[in-house]
Amino acid sequence: MNPAADGDAALLDIKLLRLFDLLYSTHSVTRAAEQLGQSQPTVSIWLARLREQLADPLFVRTPAGMQPTPRADALIPIAREALEALRRLSTEDTSFEAASAERRFCICMTDASHVTLLPQLLAHVRSAAPGVRLEAGRIDATTGERLQSGEADLALGLIPELGAGFYQQVLFTQDWVCLANRHHPRIGEALTLDDYRRESHVGIVSGTGHRFLASALASHGVERRVVLELPGFLGLAAIVSTTDVIVTLPLQIGETLARSADLRVFPCPFAIPSFTVKQHWHARYHHDAGNRWLRGVCAGLFLRS
Repeated sequence: MNPAADGDAALLDIKLLRLFDLLYSTHSVTRAAEQLGQSQPTVSIWLARLREQLADPLFVRTPAGMQPTPRADALIPIAREALEALRRLSTEDTSFEAASAERRFCICMTDASHVTLLPQLLAHVRSAAPGVRLEAGRIDATTGERLQSGEADLALGLIPELGAGFYQQVLFTQDWVCLANRHHPRIGEALTLDDYRRESHVGIVSGTGHRFLASALASHGVERRVVLELPGFLGLAAIVSTTDVIVTLPLQIGETLARSADLRVFPCPFAIPSFTVKQHWHARYHHDAGNRWLRGVCAGLFLRS
């Protein structure tokens, strides 16, 4: 025999707990039956089962009605506590009150998103949910595991390696641009393919976007003269604004850096496939109220039709 299964079989049915509570309150089988919406014979059968399971008469018929035994007096607080716990379990509020919530959210993102998305997200959260704390995590080989464990709540970016068990929502499409010093000595009104081949480049060597660019360069037979490789976008605007190097990068981070350092933005002189930026989350937290709120905020801020 399975001890766990045997123990489960001995647990009281919730309808017997409700009967116990009502009999204790009303002292009447008839009134208990009315409140339970059952016939009196049915309730009498339930009472017999309850007495058998608890090994006590529980209620004794007197001129003042059904009066509890000492064991019933001892058990009623426990029974009512169990009923209240079951009610809380079935009616637990699944909403997320942003204005009063105190919670930490970890969002995995690229360093480009630190520049382009995080400022807007933080400003919104500071206004709508002042008790919420944000943490920016990295997108790397552990991102899927962190989303699954709940260590991270959301990931923003292009993460094609996330497969079964994950949800995703497309937020926007990214195209590509080139940035150059506004006073570049050799580039005129347009950046030509000859210019692109001739000039010196900064290469950003991290992220899925880097692989898109490398593939496009190879397919078009374009070779770059890369004089500096960077692991991310930190310091890139200052470098381009003070030298004659150019850089190829996704549109959103390109336009943001151009505004910050008065750089020129050019269309790429050859075609690079666009890609989509998505928000990703694990199925374990699909119905979590806080996670739903955070996803809704990101969609409201960044979703573009």
